[in-house]
Order: sequence, then structure tokens, then C-alpha cells
Amino acid sequence: MKKLLASLLVGGFIAMSTMPAFAYQGIDDVSKTYWAQPEIASVVGDSVMTLTNGNFNPEGKMSRVEFVKALLKVLGQDEMAVKSAVRFSDVKKSSDIYAPIVRSQQLGLVYGYPDGTFKPDRAVLRDEAQSVISHITIDAPVNANIVSKYSDAAKVPAWAKDVYAKTLSYGIYVNHPDENELRPTEDLTRAEAAVLLYRLKQRLDLVKSQYKAVNEKVLGTEHLNVTKKAPNNEVTVTNLRNIVREGNVLEIAFTEQFKSKLHAAGDCVTFTNPQDIVTEEGTVLFPAGSKFYGNVIDIKDPQWFNKNARVYAQINKVVTPDGKTVDLNAKPFYKDYALKEGPWMTAGKVALYTVGGAAVGTGAGVGFSFIPDPDKVGTGIAIGTPVGAGVGLITGLVTPGLNYVAKEGEEIQVILLEDASIAK
Repeated sequence: MKKLLASLLVGGFIAMSTMPAFAYQGIDDVSKTYWAQPEIASVVGDSVMTLTNGNFNPEGKMSRVEFVKALLKVLGQDEMAVKSAVRFSDVKKSSDIYAPIVRSQQLGLVYGYPDGTFKPDRAVLRDEAQSVISHITIDAPVNANIVSKYSDAAKVPAWAKDVYAKTLSYGIYVNHPDENELRPTEDLTRAEAAVLLYRLKQRLDLVKSQYKAVNEKVLGTEHLNVTKKAPNNEVTVTNLRNIVREGNVLEIAFTEQFKSKLHAAGDCVTFTNPQDIVTEEGTVLFPAGSKFYGNVIDIKDPQWFNKNARVYAQINKVVTPDGKTVDLNAKPFYKDYALKEGPWMTAGKVALYTVGGAAVGTGAGVGFSFIPDPDKVGTGIAIGTPVGAGVGLITGLVTPGLNYVAKEGEEIQVILLEDASIAK
């Protein structure tokens, strides 16, 4: 069960502010830099959500019937046979919303109100949407205390505490613009709905079989051998997705120069893969040019006695060239998950101090010997050079270490701390 939960925790604490941009042709009111742009592009491309005159209306409210239609599409139930009559007094059989609401009723997705109405045009509340996600996903023990980590946890209704504990653990939630707030009783916007539905589509394996039309089948196991030191190299291939298993190592490169002394915790950092990341069997997982987005978690400045700076970063999102987004939980594949200058750079620094000290010592030896007796210059050099070199060596060993610097295009390895699911 612990292994199951580990695979379900798909970045519930990932900062939404790092969401990258993907250019989608045809959405007039969604800019390249809009926070939910990749997810909107995906749900529109998959016909899960639709445009009106080329516009998405991202800040508009998501109505209950719109949510039902989109949810049915994600679950592959939008063509399900209508076998019963609708029970709601405000939904007429002649209406174009009749069929999707009946399908929702048959599946038990979105319920009506005690007065016998469905209120199709009413906005979906955020906690209502989370309740639906919780209802249709598999049950597993989760830590209810996860909700208390959010600043507005007291606003979560008592009935929704377990709902949020489950959906937060599964990573199928949305909390933009403040990652520390849940805002459970507010209306769900269309942009927020796009994120929620996209994440659900990425994790259809978590949906109970009675709610979805397509069942996941394992087609085989492939292998990703970036380094022999990787704890795992297996990739599970199914009819719905490719699953890069926890412990796999990926090789990525900085998209721009990085200097630790110019950055701080919370800063964004981006990487790319110059070449396809592909299994030995030939399945392309991340096409060349994909963008890997992350954050600097912490930076430890250089310390005395030649202890180099350490950069702690986390990679949390990938956007492929065709706009597919993949949640990641990855960190640098080095000791303590830290990026730092290697021993050769440290040795070079000590050598420079030693050479510099020798030069100063030589100059001092020449000066001190030449003034009283020019004939003893050789003796001054013989004494000054080793003394200066020794002083330089000691200085190089006790002074603070190096800052971390990475060139644009410099490659690093990162290890997956959780399974990564790449929808097909």
C-alpha cells in the first residue's frame, strides 16, 4: 500500500506559478504567458472544452452543465447510451443539455438539488468539483492532515475535509494564484476547470472502472538507460500512457547560464533536452526541445575551508514541443540532491592560490635579497618561492569555496522521486 501511495502523490505541493506557456493557434483570449495556457490548449485540442468565436473565456465561470459535458468527454462516456429519463424539473427533454445530464445521472457523477432541480447554468463551486473527482477515483488511505497545510484550511467545509485530503494526495486539484490557498467555496473558473480536467485525464488510471469507458492495459515494459547508476530503468507502456518509473534518471541541460550568487530560493529555472529521451526499445518519452520547469528550493552559500555553494532545485513540469504537459517530481541526481562545483574546479582554485602565492613569494624574496646584496637574489628566490607557495596553498584550502556556475547548455542528471505519467 505504501508503494501505491507513493505513486499517487504526484506533486500536491508543486507551485502553480511555474506553469510554462505553450502557443496554441486559435485561442484569441489566452496569451502565451497565461498561467493555465498549456492545460487550456490541451483540453481544447482534445475537444474536452470548446471555444466560442475563437475565445475560451478563461476567467468566466464554469457552469454545472459545462462541467458535466467536459467530464463525460474525459471519461470517454460522452456517447454512452441514454437509458433512463432525467429526474430534474428544470431540464427539458427537448433541450440539448438533456442527454449529457442523463448520462451524468446514470453514472452518478454530478447530483441535483433537494428541490428536484439540476440548475445547469449555476457555477460549479471548487469544493463541488473536488467532490466529484474524489467520488470517481479509487479509494486508498490518505493523510487528512495534508489539508491543514493550507492557510485557509478552516474554510474547507467539514464534509469536504476527506475530499480534499484525497484529491490533494492524488494531485488532481487546482489552487492558483496562491499555492497556499484552496478557496473551496468559490466559483470554479473555466481556466481552473481546464487544469482540473487535464490532471484527471493524465491520471485516468486512478478512476474507478465503472466511471470510464476505456480500461488501462499494460502492453509491456521498456527500459531507459541514461546511466548504470540509476536505481531503476523501467518504463511501463500501456494503451493510455507511458509511465516512467520512480528511480529513473533523465539527462537535461540548462536553457541559460545559471549563477548561484545571482539566484535565491523560489526562483524559476528551466532546462531542455537537446535530444529525444527515448527507451532502448524505441519509444520516445520526451521529444527533443521539451522544456523542463522547476524551482530553486534553497541555496547554501560557500563556506570557509573550501566548502562550495550548494543549489537545491526541484523539477516539477515538462512541456513537450506539441504542448503536452507532464507533472514531474525530480531532483538533481547527486549527493544530497545538490548541484555544486566538482572536485576538479576546487582543485583548480587551490592551484591558482598556490601559483599566486608562489609568485608573490618569489617577488618578495627577490626584493628582500636584492636591496642588501644583489648577489643573493638566487637565495631569495629559493626561500621566497616555496614559502609563498605554501602560504597560497593554505589560503586556498581555508578560504570559502566556489559559487555554483552552469553554462547555457550544460547538462545535469535528475532522478524521478515519483512515477511520471505521460498520456498518449
